[in-house]
Formats: sequence, structure tokens, C-alpha cells
Amino acid sequence: MAPTAAHSCRLVVSLLISAAVLRPGLGLYTVNSVYGDTIVMPCRLEVPQTLMFGKWKYEKPDGSPVFIAFRSSTRKNVQYDEVPEYKDRLSLSENYTLSISHARISDEKRFVCMLVTEDNVFEAPTVVKVFKQPSKPEIVNKAQFLETEQLKKLGDCVSKDSYPDVNITWYRNGRTLEPSEGVITTLQRQVDPATQLSTVTSSLVYKTTKNDIKIPFTCSVIYYGPSGQRTIHSDQAFFDIYYPTEKVTIQVLPPKNAIKEGDNITLKCLGNGNPPPEEFLFYLPGQPEGIRSSNTYVLTDVRRNATGDYKCSLTDEKSMIASTTITVHYLDLSLNPSGEVTKQIGDALPVSCTISSSRNATVVWLKDNTKLRSRPSFSSLQYQDAGNYVCETNLQEVEGLKKRESLTLIVEGKPQIKMTKKTDPNGLSKTITCHVEGFPKPAVQWTITGSGSVINQTEESPYINGRYYSKIIISPEENVTLTCTAENQLERTVNSLNVSANENKEKVNDQAKLIVGIVVGLLLAALVAGVVYWLYMKKSNYSPKPCPQSDISGKSEKAAAQKFQTHLRTASKHVNKDLGNMEENKKLEENNHKTEA
Repeated sequence: MAPTAAHSCRLVVSLLISAAVLRPGLGLYTVNSVYGDTIVMPCRLEVPQTLMFGKWKYEKPDGSPVFIAFRSSTRKNVQYDEVPEYKDRLSLSENYTLSISHARISDEKRFVCMLVTEDNVFEAPTVVKVFKQPSKPEIVNKAQFLETEQLKKLGDCVSKDSYPDVNITWYRNGRTLEPSEGVITTLQRQVDPATQLSTVTSSLVYKTTKNDIKIPFTCSVIYYGPSGQRTIHSDQAFFDIYYPTEKVTIQVLPPKNAIKEGDNITLKCLGNGNPPPEEFLFYLPGQPEGIRSSNTYVLTDVRRNATGDYKCSLTDEKSMIASTTITVHYLDLSLNPSGEVTKQIGDALPVSCTISSSRNATVVWLKDNTKLRSRPSFSSLQYQDAGNYVCETNLQEVEGLKKRESLTLIVEGKPQIKMTKKTDPNGLSKTITCHVEGFPKPAVQWTITGSGSVINQTEESPYINGRYYSKIIISPEENVTLTCTAENQLERTVNSLNVSANENKEKVNDQAKLIVGIVVGLLLAALVAGVVYWLYMKKSNYSPKPCPQSDISGKSEKAAAQKFQTHLRTASKHVNKDLGNMEENKKLEENNHKTEA
């Protein structure tokens, strides 16, 4: 038995050595794995019935083998060789599939599955490839600004932890940057000794123009993974582009067409460079030397003489200049006369409103807050011309530019009197009216000439345009003379009017007597009728018994009685009416006497 076992060992060793040299079996097979995952390598050989055991090995760069796993076909036990980098990472299944956990970059080797029989060794090589996707590229160390027409480093595009190495590409607004466009790129790779993963950095040097303002720059990495080529893009990066000022402009605040006397003006000078200029020279009308200031210059409480051309320029480039014309609008108004003016009725008063302005102005006349159709003109003043006049003007193009002056016209006049008389249709009273005009308002007094009695019971109309009237109602029993006196601060005016007594007074007395006579006659007639009726009725009561026609006589008697009563009532009404008229006339006489008193 011993020689036989020794013979078998020698045979296996010789077969393994020859297999290492000859390597018969299948061709190369590649397993792609992701960094950190588990590498699974099937043996790819049919297990022979006479199999003694199976082994896995990998080859060093110099070709020497390193055995890492062994499995017997009879005892079903697995043995792992003492290889430090694969400790606790290997697993060999019954079908001789080898698994390596936590894939590393160092696992990229040529592994060989070996199945050994008593007379032969079968091999199946497998090549392991490990891939690690890089992190998303990031643009770092970005330039704070770029200057036009100057080569300057824009930034670095960094891609970390990749395997195998990646390529980095730069883009401007989504289009690949080519070296012919003034682009310089440099690439650096750093490998982590522990993980063997690479960090790739691409630096971009770029000559920018004004067209790059607000244009995005990006970079991308192109890498190869188990499923093929892939591209990852960075976030967009924007850069502040510096460029010199090529043009200067000047602004005026508030807007030029709205500047009026008393306003404050702000001049603002702007340059189109980036960064914009911070200092300028301002040139005022009539001043050849510029005033150094920031980008604004303020003029306060401007007058009309500030109208003119204003300019500004760069401090170091005076030929680059901007200008504007400013008009300070003004509006002058002169009203002659103005204030309070007192004139006499009938006087002439010329009125003028003179306007001086930077543009055509509109003029409006008002009287007592009512717009007039035309300018007032007074060739002969009347009381109705008195009032408060306002001349108002404004410039419609300039907000807030408005002027107004006022004239308070007072028209005075001595009192003028005109008296009228009107008799009542019944002739019992007379209305005497005193028409007065004048200003200030005259005070009116009524008196009876001769007696000097003052009449206080008067009726007055409203005082309008220097006119009003005062009237009284009288019923004189005799001829009287009434005096109307009107007085104001200028003069006292007196006028009188003769008023005759009432002509209907005697007629009224005669009518009263006639009415009394009629009433007495009617009473006597009624008395006589009553006596006759009594005698007739008495005679009827003692007469013989009436014949059948007595019904007719009875009816006639009743009709006669009714007719008599009707006449009696009518007479009574006439009497009452006449007595009422007499009482009314008596009361009218009494009132007339009281009025005269």
C-alpha cells in the first residue's frame, strides 16, 4: 500500500506541473464585476467520474501559480490556502464554482479551475475584471471672475474613486470645447494606494469674451463599466465676466420733461463695463471743469437758469462722454389789479392776467368758484359784477406746475329809491312798495309825513345784486303821504308818495243800511204771513164736516204750509248773509284804523 500511495502522489504532482506548463482545456473566459460586489467564477468543466479533487489557483504577473482553494471529490471537504489577501473571502461550491466577496481592484487576475483525475488534469482559465463607477464630476476652484481676451484658469473638474481611468471633457453651453478655441486642458491622476481607485482632475484655461456672459460651463467623465460606456455630467457653473467700459450714458431723475423750478435733480452716469465704473466727472452748463463724483450728482432747488446741457465722462477716459439737455420749466402769473378792490357803480375797471412760462399755458377764469367762458371786462360796473375772481394757469406737461391769483371786487353805490302803489281789487287796501338799490345794503324806514309815525310792519325781499324791496299794506281813511328812507355808509336818500283815502268807504256804509232795511222788511213780512196762516187754520177747525173732496183740500193746505216754510228759511239765510257782510266790513274798518295808528 505504501508504494502505491507514494506512487499516486508523485503522479499528481507531475500532472499538476505538466498542466501548469501545458494548460490544456477551455479558452479564456472573462467575469466582469463591480467594485465591492461578489465575484462568481464557474469552473466551466464537466466533472469526470474518476475525479479525485478540484483546485483553484491564480497566476502572478510572472506566471507562477498561487493555489487558493482545494476540494476533495470523496471527502467533500474544502481547504483554503493561506493567502492573506483572500482570507475569509473565498467560497468553493460542490460544482467547483469559486466566489470571492468584496471585490477589489487587486482581484483583477487570471484564475484557473483545475479538475484532477488519476491520469489527467483539466483546466479552465477565467479573467476577472473589476469596475468602479466614478463620483459625479464637480467643478471646483472656480475663478472669481474672468477678463475678456485674457487666458485665465476657469476651474478644475474633479472625478473621484474610479476604475479604470476616466476621460474628462469640458463643455460651453452644452457644446464641447475644442483646443482650437483658445482652450488649454491639463489632466492629473492620483491613485489611492489602499483602494487602487483613481481621482482624475482636469484644469481648464480659457480666453473669455463678452459672449460668455451668463453662459453655463460644464464637464463630464466617460467611463467603462460592466454594461459598457457611460457618461456623467457635472452641474452648470457660471462665471462673472469682466470687460472694460465702452460706452457712457447719463440719466436724469425725475424725467426731463417734468422738471420745474424748486425741484431737486439727480444726474446719474453709467458705464457699460463690468464691474461698472465707480467715479465720473460731471460737467454743468457754463463750467468747463468737471466735478468728480460717484455715479450720481444732485442739484437742489433748481431755477430756470439751470436749463442747459449736462455731461459726464470717465475720470481716466475723458473722451468717452455722454450729454443730455435739461429744461427747467417755470410759470409766472401777474394779475392786475389783485387783492381787494372797491369801485363805484358805473366805473370802468380794466383787468389783465399776464402769463410767462417755458411752454404754452392754459388760462382759466373763475368767479365765486364758477368757471367763466371768457376773461372778465368791466366798462361800466354793476352790482352783479361784485365777487371773487381767480385767474388760474398751469402747464399740462409738468405735473404740479400751477399758479393762481385772486381779485375781490366790491361795487359800491349810493341808495336809489323807486316807490310804487297798487290798489287791492276790492278797493279796501293799498300795497306800497319801496324798491331800493345800493351797496353796502341800505337800511329802509317807513314814516307817515306829518305825524312822523314809523311803520314797522313791513315785508322785505332777499338782497340780491345790490337790490331789494320793502312793502307795506294800508287802508287809509284819509289822504296820507308815506316816506321811504334808505341809508348806507355813502348817503341817505328819501322819497315820498301820496296815498288817497279809500273811495269805497261810504258805499260800504250805504250798503250796510240797505241790508238792515231789507232784514227788517223780511221780518215784518214773515209776521204778517204767520197771522194770516193762524186765522186760516182757525176758520178751518170750526167749519162743517167736509164732503168726500176734503182730501184734496187737505193736501192743498199742506202744500201751502210747506211753501210758506220754504220762503221763511230763504229769508233767514239772506238776513244772516247780509249781517255777516256788515260785520266783515266793520272789522276791515277797525284794522285800517289800527294800521294808521
